[in-house]
Amino acid sequence: MNAERRNKLVANGWKFGGLEDFLGLTDEEIEYIGIKINIGELVREYRERKGLSQANAADLLKISQSHLAKVETANPTVTIDLQIRSALALGATRQEIGQQIAY
Repeated sequence: MNAERRNKLVANGWKFGGLEDFLGLTDEEIEYIGIKINIGELVREYRERKGLSQANAADLLKISQSHLAKVETANPTVTIDLQIRSALALGATRQEIGQQIAY
């Protein structure tokens, strides 16, 4: 969007910002969400490295396939504890999980 158009919109009461502004998230909440997303991606990476479908990996983890999908996508209903346990069970190391937290 060019500056002129943006200035007109602002003059007419429009506001611009990021998703965190729209949702009213704190810096801590943004960091927490980022960590959950990274660990979920690590779970997916390890599942795919092992050549497992979500259904097969879910059987290994003793959870449902739909629950594993939520683990991988950092669904708010999934605890970070389950994400970490899933990553470890699929072969991730503590160091790799730590890297995802530090990103």
